Amino acid sequence: MNKIIITKWKGTVLTITRSEKEIIEISAESEESPFLLGNIYIGKVQNIVKNINAAFVDIGNGQIGYFSLTDACIHHASGKSSDGRLRAGDEILVQIEREAVKTKAPVLTGNLNLAGRYCVLTAGKNHIGFSSKISDTQWKKEIKPLLEIEKGPDFGIIVRTNAAKVPPDVLLAEIRRLKETLEGVMENGRHRTCYSLLYQSTPAYVSGLRDSLSNSLEAIITDDTDIYEEIHKYLTANQPEDLNLLKRYDDPLLPLGKLYSIEKTMTEALGKRVWLKSGGYLIIEHTEALTVIDINTGKYAGKKTPHDTIMKINLEAAEEIGRQLRLRNLSGIILIDFIDMETEEDKAILMDRLNVIFSRDPVKTSVVDITKLNLVEITRKKIRKPLYEQIAQMKEMSSS
Repeated sequence: MNKIIITKWKGTVLTITRSEKEIIEISAESEESPFLLGNIYIGKVQNIVKNINAAFVDIGNGQIGYFSLTDACIHHASGKSSDGRLRAGDEILVQIEREAVKTKAPVLTGNLNLAGRYCVLTAGKNHIGFSSKISDTQWKKEIKPLLEIEKGPDFGIIVRTNAAKVPPDVLLAEIRRLKETLEGVMENGRHRTCYSLLYQSTPAYVSGLRDSLSNSLEAIITDDTDIYEEIHKYLTANQPEDLNLLKRYDDPLLPLGKLYSIEKTMTEALGKRVWLKSGGYLIIEHTEALTVIDINTGKYAGKKTPHDTIMKINLEAAEEIGRQLRLRNLSGIILIDFIDMETEEDKAILMDRLNVIFSRDPVKTSVVDITKLNLVEITRKKIRKPLYEQIAQMKEMSSS
């Protein structure tokens, strides 16, 4: 069971997910930034770069996004059918699929997605898919004909994990609401001016509630009146079963930030060094291309043999790395320098453990290989900026 704590901290809105034992996820966002992940705009193609098979699209206010030409979904603002080719000056509907990271522009897509608690509508890809975490094949077989009736020729449906526990009429009602919204977006795209915002995504603190697993929440706590009202409005319309979990915190003697040690939490989550219970520690370093994590024995003073000591620290580090990737939202290429192991059997044990740990991550994370230098290669899907970049961006915005 998780608590979600939402509060303002140094000009940012923090959303902190806390399990029964520890904090497992933090996100920070600015109320001032107009470019939210999931927003849909009418953009204008600035230029085509054939050697990288991409177009650069202006979505307004000088913000240029990267649009891959392998994206088969092109929705012209005029409503005309696409011949599969883009030209400079074309006005098209695009969605922010991935936020800007460091020097890289935001990634845009024509595959417009509208997410609900139980399903996602996908304009351009018209198949029906199911979350890989839904293992009940009989349920999928029974529900699919109902989805076929609701599905239109121009959009598909992806059924999310939460849908497996709800009555079919609840799922179908959400699909109809999302379909109505999607039809409105497509229709408005034909009449609005270039750079118009056609669909505004929900703030991260609301999407975090939407994406949480059913029956996984113990409490939703905030000390901000505006945030409380926004969440109340969302829950009333979309998750009434969780409305009783929402709490407005108001204790002048013990502020929410003090109660949950937010200052200490943020210092640790942004720090380079992470101590392990055994006395070993991790060093987390960021570069333009990748993240590097180094494991050290540190203050470990156990009585085990060198072989057992190395395995103990490496396995403990593996668990902590799984937590830190999610906590800090680290993504892309990640290299882990574990303490050297001598036998192939030990390496296999570690790799098997890593696969189990990362299978619990809600963001797709893959263990690629272990090199001859004992460096473990991992990839984690990029969606939002890592936490350290979220905070750095807020500092830049507040100083400008």
